[in-house]
Amino acid sequence: MIYLTAMELEIQKIVQDLFGVHTKVLLTRPDPIFGDYSTNVALQLSKDLLERPQNLAKRIVDRLRTHKDIREVVVAGPGFINIFLTNEALLSATLRKPAKQLIGKNIVLEYSCPNAFKELHTGHLYQTVFGDILARLMTVGGATVHRTSFGGDVGLHVAKCLWGICSWLGGVNPSELARIDGDVFSRANWISRCYVSGAKSYEENGSVKDEIDKLNKIIYEFHSKNNHESPLAVIYWTTRQWSLDYFDAFYDMIKVDRMRYYPESSTVGVGISVVNEQLARGNLRESDGAIVFRGDNNRRLHTRVFITSRGLPTYETKDIGVIWQEKSDYDFDHRYVITGNDQKEYMRVVFAAAEVFRPELLGAMTHLTNGTVRFGDGRKMSSRLGNVNRAVDAISIVRDKVRELVEDESLIEEVTLGAIKYTFAKYRLGGDIAFDVNETVSLAGNSGPYLQYAHARARRILEKVALHTIAPDDVQEEDRSLLRKLGEYSEVIDLAIRQLEPHHICTYLFELAQEFNRYYEKNKVVGSDREQHRASIVALYADTLKTGLGILGIHAPYRM
Repeated sequence: MIYLTAMELEIQKIVQDLFGVHTKVLLTRPDPIFGDYSTNVALQLSKDLLERPQNLAKRIVDRLRTHKDIREVVVAGPGFINIFLTNEALLSATLRKPAKQLIGKNIVLEYSCPNAFKELHTGHLYQTVFGDILARLMTVGGATVHRTSFGGDVGLHVAKCLWGICSWLGGVNPSELARIDGDVFSRANWISRCYVSGAKSYEENGSVKDEIDKLNKIIYEFHSKNNHESPLAVIYWTTRQWSLDYFDAFYDMIKVDRMRYYPESSTVGVGISVVNEQLARGNLRESDGAIVFRGDNNRRLHTRVFITSRGLPTYETKDIGVIWQEKSDYDFDHRYVITGNDQKEYMRVVFAAAEVFRPELLGAMTHLTNGTVRFGDGRKMSSRLGNVNRAVDAISIVRDKVRELVEDESLIEEVTLGAIKYTFAKYRLGGDIAFDVNETVSLAGNSGPYLQYAHARARRILEKVALHTIAPDDVQEEDRSLLRKLGEYSEVIDLAIRQLEPHHICTYLFELAQEFNRYYEKNKVVGSDREQHRASIVALYADTLKTGLGILGIHAPYRM
């Protein structure tokens, strides 16, 4: 049990004993001059007990003064209770580990979700980074986390791309694929350009549209008939693999753990079986040759098509398929899915349908949505608008900026990724992300590189001194503000896990670095008569920075 909760429970017990009232006590962190913790419980009680809050606070304080971890407790203002911890309690808080509040939970976290035959864009970059951080956060909380990703390797977009590929190759000529030189990223870009060509022709040419619609059905048959031999199938399977190789290379490049990728081709069969079963049960209906899930005005659910009038499965069917697959593979307690905000209403219907089809899923799935990645001036990153859209281009822009600030070439990639991951992590999930390149790589503001530099600076100090264990008797008033901030670490991580909001960690780490700067400006370390004691506090600070950055997937360099 974490200390903050233990203290809250202690005050709740005192309130129960004194007044016969059970109430929830919330401790907050006031300005250090007012204490290490504060509570307004007396003001809350005064309304029901019809007694002045100062009087109630004084009675609570009289009981708290005997608590072993409290150095001083006072009544302030209209009835606030301010608590100052002992040195022992202050140091103990700095060593406390985050609570394992998710222990025993079996979680599927689905994110990134790129489609084969397309390149990853800035939205994928954001989702991939944020999903990786959430997975780390859940793991710190004690959960067993299964990272998954779901994307289309069949469907109309694939047919458009395959038409574009064959057009570029001069026909159905798989041997011509040997002419596509370069690494996985170059191949992915070529495939993407073929998709753009096919999509444009689909919209502008009626005969091409008919060809692509036929290709769409043929591609499904490559899977259902296990066709790997025909020339068109060879082109499809080869370029499909190029896409999957590109995904793995991209994840390796940005240093995130890989996800288990569920291609739509592997879920569509399961989804169709579920649709047929639910049609027989009356949970789905036939409508003009299609199979649909009827909307519900009371629940604000609109009608969605699961099988088209042409007999083709829609995204809804494939999404049901991946839910069933993940439940079968992992028997999850809870499933989280991250998508863009534009998928909110769509996913509400899919989740509602899944819960009707399989009632044990009720309340077992959460849809998390993110906003749009924009430039700092509010402009949307968009290939249509002629500015950055590809994930690799966004990374390249940041990398070029980092090169202007960091001389050591070996640190370029780590600082680049630190800048990007921190920028994405510091925004609350759901809103748009302002991607200001100058702020992202700043060494003087709330950024990943600033915290990486702060860690390296602390490590340089520690190279020159020996350390020892911090003794309570050695703690002076000059140490308390920094030690108090260090003691907040586990509380912040607990909050971030409970709310699944890593931006709390970013705010804390930046404030911690600022607190350390104030401490270091006033307290000489190397060569002082308190060198070992202060250096030990510096070491605690550096370790906390490193651990916090680690949850965000950011490397903490020892030199920079």
